[in-house]
Amino acid sequence: MTDQAAGGAEGAAQGPRFEIVHQYIKDLSLEVPGAPQIFQTQSPPEVAVNVDVGVQPAGNNDYEIVLRIDARGQSGGNQMFIVELAYGGLFRTVGDIPQEHLQALLMIEGPRMLFPFARSVVANVTRDGGLPPLMINPIDFVQLFRSRMERAQAEAAAQGGDGAPA
Repeated sequence: MTDQAAGGAEGAAQGPRFEIVHQYIKDLSLEVPGAPQIFQTQSPPEVAVNVDVGVQPAGNNDYEIVLRIDARGQSGGNQMFIVELAYGGLFRTVGDIPQEHLQALLMIEGPRMLFPFARSVVANVTRDGGLPPLMINPIDFVQLFRSRMERAQAEAAAQGGDGAPA
């Protein structure tokens, strides 16, 4: 019975996989331009967070996925903080992953795997910078991917329309 279980696990391991090889902070910046005056304000900051995902081939079946987070807090027209993080991961595909699924895998699942770690880095750096920890809400990477694809299709249609004779 143990041999069958081991054989079944081995067979499952032979299927296609998407795995993290390494993850790292590629770039990190915290600015608190209004210090120390901002610490005297009582009003909570208005926070704007922008997220972007970049993917680059890294040779063979490896890909670098970089999750970029730009968070800015303002209060009363004063800039309280700016956090910029580029959190990267080296990912590897193992086995036959259909080409039509690869882009979604790289743009959705990779960032989804990196996000909890990037979120923790942002929370820790803001806390260590003397601010309340910034806890970024979960990101819908499926919607982010869809928006990017729609934008790319609209740009392609616009470029195709510009070159057509009138």
